[in-house]
Amino acid sequence: MASKIHNRHDHSYKLLFSHPEMVRDLLTGFVKEAWVEQLDFSTLEKVSGSYVTEDLRDREDDIIWRVRWGDDWLYVYLLLEFQSSEDKHMAVRIMTYQGLLYQDLIRQETFTPSGKLPPILPIVLYNGEKRWTAAQNVAELVERVPGGLERYRPDMAYLLLDEGAIVNDPAWSDQMRNVAAALFRLEHNRDEQDMLAVLGTLVEWLKAPEQTGLRRAFVVWIRRVLLPSRAPEMELPEFTDLQDLHEVHDMLAERIKKWPEQWEERGRQEGRQEGRREERQEAERRALEEKRATVRHLLAFGVLSDEQIAEATGLSVDEIAKLRIEDKH
Repeated sequence: MASKIHNRHDHSYKLLFSHPEMVRDLLTGFVKEAWVEQLDFSTLEKVSGSYVTEDLRDREDDIIWRVRWGDDWLYVYLLLEFQSSEDKHMAVRIMTYQGLLYQDLIRQETFTPSGKLPPILPIVLYNGEKRWTAAQNVAELVERVPGGLERYRPDMAYLLLDEGAIVNDPAWSDQMRNVAAALFRLEHNRDEQDMLAVLGTLVEWLKAPEQTGLRRAFVVWIRRVLLPSRAPEMELPEFTDLQDLHEVHDMLAERIKKWPEQWEERGRQEGRQEGRREERQEAERRALEEKRATVRHLLAFGVLSDEQIAEATGLSVDEIAKLRIEDKH
């Protein structure tokens, strides 16, 4: 089941980041480096997932885009990492995937005008509850040996985007007009009203006809990931007939109004169940005491054996023997 939920999470995110608006906002909003301003985002192009390299062909949690950077292509390798615990050797994985991608680019003879390999930006997008502490450069994982050998130690970093750390940063701005930021805030919403506010903002931002695909991707993610994770016990609406983001927002607004009533009713039901459970326990306690009193009465006469008393009262022979000892003391 956990694997199934993990895959559903990855696939929903992969659907979202298969839209250029998400990749553009991810780079412009969270890669705080000057070269990003030189990218021509109108050239954003998703690279085919049908790789010659079998090691990459079967990967389902990564997405590769390319974008023009002057006369050259820049490749963005986006690894979606959704797991309860971090991978302390992620830097090695990234180094391996980047090497495989370069091998594939060599096979396709995809070089810069100067004949060199194009640059690759490796990004790890992580949404776990705990903050990421694993090494972000493979060099940190390799023992440093003095005397010259350290020159051969690999040195390759990746860009970590830890959603939880981002939205909890004091510098975080809820006013950022950025669809990737909206996704992070939905994932780590403070409460139901905060979730509704972000959804309302997305409805406003993504109302253009050409954004239909991204709106639908958000609907799929909300239905399959956000709501099951944020309100797993709630009686959630069926979205089979909902095709657009504003419909989801409107229905959720109605449903969320009723959630306090549902919680109150659930509390009453649980209270009644607890009361009935206590009543049963008290009745069982009284019945047991009555049986013990009957046993003591029969033991006082000294006519019946422990086995006969057990058969008459329903208590075990051991319990009757224990009562006999207690009475002697």
